Amino acid sequence: MSPTPKKARLGKGLGALLGEYMEEPRAREAQLIDVKSIGPNPRQPRKTFSSEELSELAGSIKENGLLQPLLLRPAPESSGKYELVAGERRLRAIQSLGWKDVPAVIREVDDDTLLVLALVENLQREALSPMEEALGYQALVDHHGLSHTQIGRSVGKSRSTVANMVRLLLLPASVLKHVEAGALTSGHARALLALNDDAEMVELARQAIKEGWSVREMEKRAGVDSVTKGKKSKRSRSKRRDPVVQALEENLRAVLSTKVNVQLRRGGSGVIEVPFRGPEDFERVFHLITGREASEIVS
Repeated sequence: MSPTPKKARLGKGLGALLGEYMEEPRAREAQLIDVKSIGPNPRQPRKTFSSEELSELAGSIKENGLLQPLLLRPAPESSGKYELVAGERRLRAIQSLGWKDVPAVIREVDDDTLLVLALVENLQREALSPMEEALGYQALVDHHGLSHTQIGRSVGKSRSTVANMVRLLLLPASVLKHVEAGALTSGHARALLALNDDAEMVELARQAIKEGWSVREMEKRAGVDSVTKGKKSKRSRSKRRDPVVQALEENLRAVLSTKVNVQLRRGGSGVIEVPFRGPEDFERVFHLITGREASEIVS
């Protein structure tokens, strides 16, 4: 992959933070490094690696050579040792081939930057699972103070995409395990967040896995027809509602990714309830409604 597309995706957020580190390691800078002297990236956000993908990559490297050197940093307090900064899939493939030495570029990289480099590399190669991606984004918020807008601009995704991925971390632990295991997709998980009730989320997740629901079916159950433990929701027990109001309510739920409730009163007036699950979720909803960041209003 050439360096131009990757640099084009950087914005003021991570681009300003990383600077020269985001440039691809250049072959002319590389030197041969003993594979056994290279340790893993301690901030690597990716936890699982597909054996099939690694086998395909190893075959490509065996046939064509290593087209892009690894990026390493000197291991802290360990002379002659290195830590991987970028290129873990390549390193694992090379180890499977039994290489003794590997071309690598050595750069001084601090601990904070290490996480960002690993995250961006994985995101731009679409290599992270939904949970790994969500945790990576949250780490950028927690450790580097970046907003969802800055992160999205930097990795080539919309602000809402980043915000919705981070919202997955609000799910109950048992549901998160299903997402991490691949039993539920991120689409299923986002639909569950509309329930705003942990017990309902867990039960609906269980039903979805057991019955093989599509994302659309999950959205339908979570947004309007959710049933848990054999009991219908309060909404399904209420009087037949105006189909126009119900359609508009469903659309609001889809746009805001939360269980919006529209209550009509006599005379045509009414109330729109928009629940949220904490300060960050409130800021997300505020942005979707107003188009502005909360930080622009309250400094």
